[in-house]
Amino acid sequence: MFDSAKQLITDAKKIIVIQAENPDGDSLGSALALEEILGDLGKDVVLYCNVEIPKYMRYIQGWDRVVTNFDMTADLAIIVDTVSETLISKTLALPGGRHFLESHPVLVIDHHSEVTSSLPFDNELLVMDAVSTSEVIYGLASDVDWSINQAAAENLLVALLSDSLGLTTQNVTANTYYVASRLTELGAKVSTIEERRREFMKKSPEILAYKGELITRIEYLLDGKLAIVHIPWEDIQKYSDQYNPSVLVLDEMRLVEGVEIGVAIKTYPDGKITGKLRANTPIAEQVAGFFGGGGHKYAAGFRAYESYDTIVAELVTATDKALKDYDPATA
Repeated sequence: MFDSAKQLITDAKKIIVIQAENPDGDSLGSALALEEILGDLGKDVVLYCNVEIPKYMRYIQGWDRVVTNFDMTADLAIIVDTVSETLISKTLALPGGRHFLESHPVLVIDHHSEVTSSLPFDNELLVMDAVSTSEVIYGLASDVDWSINQAAAENLLVALLSDSLGLTTQNVTANTYYVASRLTELGAKVSTIEERRREFMKKSPEILAYKGELITRIEYLLDGKLAIVHIPWEDIQKYSDQYNPSVLVLDEMRLVEGVEIGVAIKTYPDGKITGKLRANTPIAEQVAGFFGGGGHKYAAGFRAYESYDTIVAELVTATDKALKDYDPATA
């Protein structure tokens, strides 16, 4: 299953690695690992994302090598961790962006095997059931005997830990633990990663007070199964340089008794609304998909251009349907 991917990479000299416009620990760790692995093969690698890497992810070493300028001189594009047109729409809207992807070979590496690709250009899809995209990349590198140096191993482990919430999600398998152990043998250390992550999680007294304010804003809908918090533009402006407001409260929302899914909704002056979802029941991806978004069963995101009240009403509808589809007894 890896032959086509290997051939595309072997034939390329310069490769642009593209993340979705809602980057997460898996997409960033996977991109950085590819930079190391492909760099050791003699490839010129450019890491690209249309949005800046969120501050809460900057414990991942190398995040600052991701650029927001699309390099049209590459001869291969690798898209990591998404098969959604919506999540690369800004890249497609760039002058020449769509044409580049339509006229160059594109390799997509993902782990959402149950999701149908909506990408509007030809691509070679490398997808398998796995906790993270990094697990797929590890499989590729191992199968074709590409070296994984210590930095690559750490980035792959960062990605795996991120998408599995520290190896705790229900989709973790024996192979996941095997990959984690092999990456540890290659020099990656969970303790080192966690120490950096905890350092970046530290909050100022102002942010802790703001967290308390956000908690008081949480609304419980659908008989308490859906928890929502609204983060307006004023809050984004005031606090985002210090800490991502969504990340402050989503875990607490998810851990409230009776809550099946928590959603942090941000509103912007241009009418854009974004939603970040964390779930206890594996419905996050389905709910986000209602708005054209995507992600994973327990963590997902979307963006839309509707009123806040409309989005909330649609979230109730989407969550109710997703819960009924998953287990009619929960409805």
